Amino acid sequence: MAIPHLLVHEHKDNVGVVVVEGLTAGTRMLGVVTADNSSFEIEARADIPIGHKVALKALSSGDTAIKYGEDIGRFVADIAAGDHVHTHNLKTKRW
Repeated sequence: MAIPHLLVHEHKDNVGVVVVEGLTAGTRMLGVVTADNSSFEIEARADIPIGHKVALKALSSGDTAIKYGEDIGRFVADIAAGDHVHTHNLKTKRW
């Protein structure tokens, strides 16, 4: 298997984590689901820094972000599959 661009822990996750430097818009990313070592592909719609999240499917403002099988916040903007997920479109539910 080729080296993955992003990792996802559970099939129910809707965001994955970029694990390579210099990921640029238009890259056809290889993703791996660590729960069962399955793989998938998705195109990056933006430059995404290592350690940042990417949307795995289209999501709407108000939807819950799931990472590592856990609720990590809510989207405050509509996003498409392959979009960069960060503080500009995801907020904590804590406050």
